[in-house]
Amino acid sequence: MPQLAQRVGRAKPSAIMVIAEKAKQLKAAGRDIISFSIGVPNFLPGEHVYAAARESLSRDSGQYGSNRGADALLDAFLKHIEALGFSGYTRMHLSIGIGAKQVLYNLAEALLDEGDEICFAAPYWTTYRDIADIVGAKANVLHCGPEQNYKLTPTQLDAALARKPKVFLFNNPSNPTGMVYTAGEIAALADVLAKHPDTWVITDDIYNSMVFDEVGYHNFVFARPELRDRVIFVDSVSKTYGMPGWRVGLLAGPEVVAKAVTTLNSNHITSLPEVVTAAAVAALSGPQDVPRAKCAEFADRRDTVFAALSAIPGVVCPRPQGAFYAFPDISSAFGKSHGGTKINNDVEFCAALLEAKGVACVPGSAFGEPRAMRISYTCPAAQLQPGLQRIQQFFAELA
Repeated sequence: MPQLAQRVGRAKPSAIMVIAEKAKQLKAAGRDIISFSIGVPNFLPGEHVYAAARESLSRDSGQYGSNRGADALLDAFLKHIEALGFSGYTRMHLSIGIGAKQVLYNLAEALLDEGDEICFAAPYWTTYRDIADIVGAKANVLHCGPEQNYKLTPTQLDAALARKPKVFLFNNPSNPTGMVYTAGEIAALADVLAKHPDTWVITDDIYNSMVFDEVGYHNFVFARPELRDRVIFVDSVSKTYGMPGWRVGLLAGPEVVAKAVTTLNSNHITSLPEVVTAAAVAALSGPQDVPRAKCAEFADRRDTVFAALSAIPGVVCPRPQGAFYAFPDISSAFGKSHGGTKINNDVEFCAALLEAKGVACVPGSAFGEPRAMRISYTCPAAQLQPGLQRIQQFFAELA
């Protein structure tokens, strides 16, 4: 029979979704499962978002929309990024996608030829490596362990950019670690970027509104405005507004890049649906009380998670300051056993934890750091403390 394209062989199922599906199956079989696996915010947007969607349906045109995005959505996004600190952008600097993941894939198609190099720090979001593999790019992974708070240093970046990669992909706040770069750290990295003009810079900053401890959100363009010609900022309504299923991603960057992504849209997705566009406009331009309240709630949850993990002997967890993840180093458990089950690595640790205690976490190797595991603390509030207690019990029972 005919063969599939080679790129399909390079595509892998999401490791995060594999764990989430396993937890779902166990729960369906009657097990008491607490899932810290999937990174969904687990709250819904304000009523004004639904009202806008209903109003849109009542006057649906049934027509195709804009490949770049409806003017109302682009204008709402412009106001959103102006509030963050971006200035001087117009509609021609923007484009949309079916979620930030598709925006990132489009950017890979637009910027990377097969064999080109892309560099990014580890721990990384799993999709970064997957997209690089699918488009045939060479990934240069810059390892940033817990001993450096999972953060990229200027020295590491300078060495990586000396190789003249086509793209540098940066994530702040970070999935999976929850780490946030300070203004000073961003400025130091921006100074390095300014020395290397041959590399596109993508900042995947979809958690920019979920920052704790008054650290604030900062971007390379704020520190070095001349980088605007090379920096592409990626955002989404998924995490901030509790709308992951609505699938709205956006970018702001150089006109040539926005045009390229818009052209790709014309060849596959065409446009966002009218009802989805209306909901996204309402989310971006309407009351922000729900996102603000949820940010405060997640900061409180962070405190709970961090305290619980810090109390476990041998576990090291740099303190997250954004998003809704913790990424503890669990390597102290390697070589030990639980109930007769030997644990040699992060995958075996997470499998044993799920089987023994009914707690689902994602192995750190999925994110390029096999010493750790990711905890997404967006579960129902009543499950948070019991889930953390089960993790503590699991460690206490290791022999």
